[in-house]
Amino acid sequence: MSDNPLIAEEVSSSRHITRKAGRGIVWNFLTYGLGRGAVLVTTAILARVLTKDDFGLLSIAIVAINYLALVKDLGLGLALIQRRDGIDEAANVVFTVNLIIGFTLSAVALLVAPFFADYFNEPRIVPVLRWLGVSFAINALGAVHVVLLMKDLDYRRKFIPDMGNTIVKGVASISLAFAGFGVWALVFGQLLGAIASVILVWVVVKWRPRLSLDTGLIGSLMKFGSSVTVSDFLGVIIDNIDYIIVGKVFGLVELSIYTLAYRLPEMLLIGNLWVMGGVTFPAFSSIQDRPDEMRRGVLASVRLIQLLAVPISLGLFLAADPIIRVAFGEQWLEAIPVLRVLAVYAWVYSIGYHIGDVYKAIGRPDILLGLTVLTVIVIVPSIWVGSHFGLIGVAWGHLFAVLIRRLTSLTLATKFVRVKIVDIFKELKPAAIAGLAMTPPTLLVLNLTAGFSPFIQLALVVLTGMVSYLGVLWWLERDNLLRLVRLVGGAKSGV
Repeated sequence: MSDNPLIAEEVSSSRHITRKAGRGIVWNFLTYGLGRGAVLVTTAILARVLTKDDFGLLSIAIVAINYLALVKDLGLGLALIQRRDGIDEAANVVFTVNLIIGFTLSAVALLVAPFFADYFNEPRIVPVLRWLGVSFAINALGAVHVVLLMKDLDYRRKFIPDMGNTIVKGVASISLAFAGFGVWALVFGQLLGAIASVILVWVVVKWRPRLSLDTGLIGSLMKFGSSVTVSDFLGVIIDNIDYIIVGKVFGLVELSIYTLAYRLPEMLLIGNLWVMGGVTFPAFSSIQDRPDEMRRGVLASVRLIQLLAVPISLGLFLAADPIIRVAFGEQWLEAIPVLRVLAVYAWVYSIGYHIGDVYKAIGRPDILLGLTVLTVIVIVPSIWVGSHFGLIGVAWGHLFAVLIRRLTSLTLATKFVRVKIVDIFKELKPAAIAGLAMTPPTLLVLNLTAGFSPFIQLALVVLTGMVSYLGVLWWLERDNLLRLVRLVGGAKSGV
């Protein structure tokens, strides 16, 4: 330890942040893993009980909700996370603004529902969207409590409302589906889950808000939040433009097929990136004035993500057939080729994903905004052209657009994060080698078990892939894996 007290304090602070980030990642992944597992089981059951039209209706309604959600807090939640002082008063202001916006959006959902119904030529969407719109008012009551947990990297307590939401939503949706409620099983499941989450987050977070509309403070928060809001607006366009085009061009049945194909890479990989982003953004914000630590953090996140992304994406690509049969049933086989392309899309999406969190952490969300604008410019024509070749063409359009964004983002990182492209690609190497080694035995088992039941085939393929991937990874990355285990162990013990 250095004799210089300032250096010693900085080292101690860095270790404290690392431990908190480690705990955050562990609890966030635990929440996400259990939550996504429950969602996958719920979806697998509902896919066998509900019709494709039911899933299509909900997909359209959720697209509409996503667009309305663009202004749900005007980026003030992220601004609160990034803020260093006056937290309590700022939280009161954000809570008040959230309430106003939440109840306003619930009212707006009542008004715009017929317009979405006209666009998709589907009148049944009107009551579905109006009921889902109530979720804005519900979620506004607990949004700041969740932000405060994220700011403190306290994902242990955040686990409680998150899992409460998932469990209540799943149990309610399945029960109502078997009772014959159709699409309303999905709608009321969403609302009951949101109510459970708000109640639980108020129980675990003792902070109690008061109404406040300090215009000066709102302006200060909005200065950061405005760029984030615009970026989020464009991000929602990017994330939902495929649904908009598929629903309009192909109809409810094709939309439901595409939605389920996308759900697997989203749940297994893309969602994990969002989970890590909930930790990396606050963690990067806490070291925003330490560029060397930031650089090491970025490279470490790239390496860690690829260790996770490669086996998931490759597994989805290779075993798409038994995965669809086991997860959703024989009636969804049209999703298999779409899933394979989206698996590659998810892998490209994962490369350098958290570099965007650095731009927000250093107070430069405008860089992220520029990347998002570029993606919108590329993705809209790509998916529109792709739609002329069916659902598979839409998936290829998505893949092309994300490839352009990632190449641009990695190039910019050399300037703003002070990393070299070659440094980033070095971090991809261990996972790539392990993935290549995993492929031949996995394909062999897949072919040898072609006559088996889909469940047994999938179990054997997954086991083969895991053993071969982890075996090669242990040979290549033993020290780093042991270091990660020690970090996780320290996180669990609260050291």
